[in-house]
Parts: sequence; structure tokens; C-alpha cells
Amino acid sequence: MQVPAPFTYERATSVEHAIALLGRLGPEARVVAGGHSLIPMMKLRLARPDALVDINDLGAELAQIRVEGDELVVGALARHADLLASAVAGEHFPIFHDAERVIADPVVRNFGTVGGSLCQADPAEDLAAVFAALDAVAVLRGPAGSRQVRVRELHVGPYETVLAPDELMLELRVAIRPGGGSAYEKVERRVGDYPVAAAGAAVWLDGDTVREVGIGLTAVGAEHFAAPEAEAALRGQPATDESFQAAGRLAAEHCNPSADQRGPVDYKRHLAAELTTRALRRAAARARGLEQTDAWTSGRHGEPKPFGAEEA
Repeated sequence: MQVPAPFTYERATSVEHAIALLGRLGPEARVVAGGHSLIPMMKLRLARPDALVDINDLGAELAQIRVEGDELVVGALARHADLLASAVAGEHFPIFHDAERVIADPVVRNFGTVGGSLCQADPAEDLAAVFAALDAVAVLRGPAGSRQVRVRELHVGPYETVLAPDELMLELRVAIRPGGGSAYEKVERRVGDYPVAAAGAAVWLDGDTVREVGIGLTAVGAEHFAAPEAEAALRGQPATDESFQAAGRLAAEHCNPSADQRGPVDYKRHLAAELTTRALRRAAARARGLEQTDAWTSGRHGEPKPFGAEEA
């Protein structure tokens, strides 16, 4: 029977209360929201926090998904199902819907949170690659006030972030720019599993030229979940399959996958190249308006697409 080590439990009533609790309880306290990553680790005694600060009552402050000026704002307490169902998120960045459809299962998507996924810093986490591709900014708050950190600078290692022990992630901000498209591609052993490898891409075109690009990778040892060398090589190049394949090869060369039960190094590196190419291809097609995207507005959280509706 898996039982966590003893811990203290506190329930926050506001953002400031949560920050105060984290400061009082010390560096071994942890925030819990959905709990689908932290609680299993606690049961296995891989994580042994002295205290948990429950922030589930802060939904009114931290769970909104909205457009503010020229940015999409995703609250850290938004559930995966909320992001999957968000018409405004899908309208501006269909990569979110691509990724959320293949994250875990309906139970996890209905309770797991966007901020919790990023703060867990799992090396095979899907949304880290998505937000890295979009070059999103995380807004953090602690006793000294708020600060902004690029998602590409948020993770410093497996299960490690730059958040101080008494800081809380409030939201993620993504700049909205015209002429763009985005997509996410994933290979998994079975539906809902962590990826063997996955790639996200965001492309902004100027005619048939790649004006700007972001590439995110997960489960293949890419530093900060990004592929900056591939991005640099693709900027200013024609938006052709040859250019996308070259970027995929560069992305694969600069990642550092590890052999495990999901596959050997060469297989994962091959997947990094192929999935990067596919994601770039679909993102460019969406930027050109050649691939229709849905806004996933049915409201049936976690419901999979009908059989045959996904791209082969």
C-alpha cells in the first residue's frame, strides 16, 4: 500500500495568503492544485514535503483564459480541460488543442492544471514544449512582488524550476501576432501516455518566407524544451518542406535523449527530427489558412475526437 510521509495541510484563500503560507511553512512546503503529479510521487516517497498548500479555492483569481491587449493570458490554475475547451486559445494558438487532446485521460485533464504541469518540470511534460515553442512568459509572485520569466528560462533541470520556495505562478502570457500558425505532434506508446517524443512549432510567415519561428521539444533531452539552433537556421528561409526537414535534423542533432523503456537513443533522435518536420509543416499550413482548425467549443471536457478525425 502506497502511503505518503506525514505532512501538514493548509488551504489558501487568496494569492497573498498562499504566498504567506509558503513563507511561514518553509522551503519544504509544496503547492497542490490538481495533484496528479505530486500526490503519486508522495505515495512513492519520491517527494516528501513537510506541508501542502492547497490553492484550489483561488480559481476566480488564477483560472481565467482570456485575451488582454495583444496577449493570450492563461491562468496557472486553468485545468487542462479548460484549455482544451477554450475557443479563444484555439483560435489564436491551435497548438494548445493539439497538445491537450493527447495529454493523459479525461480524469487528469479535468483536474490537472496548466501551472502545475509547468511547475512539476517533468522532462517529458507536453505543455512545457508548447509554451516554449510559443516563447511564453510566466508571471510569478512572491513576498517582494511580481516578476516575469520566459518559459524557456523557467526550468533549470528535471523537476527543478527558478521559482523561489515562497513564489507562486499566477499566469502564462503569449504574444498574439498576425500571420502565424502552430501545431503539436506526439508519439506515445499508448493513448494518454507520456511521449516517447513530441514536438511543437509556431511559425509566422511573410509571404512564403519564415519571418519568425519557435520549436519546442519534450522527452528527448532538449535544453529548456527548445531547439534554438533549428529556429535560427529556419528564420528567413523559404517555408518549404526542404527547409522544415533541415530544421528537423538540426533539432535532432542538438537534443540529448536517453535510452529507456520507451526506446533507444537513435529512435528518439529520429522521432525528434520527424516530429519537428511534421509540426512545422502543419503550423505553416495553418498560417497560410490551408488547414482548418476547430475551436473545440463543445464543452465536453476531455472527449476525444471521433475516430478518423485526426491526421494520419
